[in-house]
Amino acid sequence: MALTAFTSRLGLGQGRIRPQRATPASGEYLFVLGDEEPGRRFELAPGDFAEVTQAVDVTGVDLVRAALRLRVPSAAPAGLAWEVSLVVDDVKYARCLGRPGRERLVGDMAANVSKLSGVHTVGVRLELVSP
Repeated sequence: MALTAFTSRLGLGQGRIRPQRATPASGEYLFVLGDEEPGRRFELAPGDFAEVTQAVDVTGVDLVRAALRLRVPSAAPAGLAWEVSLVVDDVKYARCLGRPGRERLVGDMAANVSKLSGVHTVGVRLELVSP
């Protein structure tokens, strides 16, 4: 696997880790899109993204939900923003933007999948966008 800004430190500050400053109450590991360590910088371009997905049978399901914490570096490039989205089959069903230098708790991001049935790919995506 080629190393990128999103895969260079898997298990240390990226990917599935136990974050340094945010141990979840359940004691489980979290998935970090980006890097947990403040000050880590990478060269990224609009449209670059990282995501975690899984196949889910949504038959009889109305909503797919996620609870998130979005922390955006204060030195985000001018004219660009970080967007977190809930995707189903690579389509954004719900999304929100993070402001530079801020942390945003998204307690209940939801995607309406009531019209879908069968197995679909559901995920959370972190993407650099032009707002």
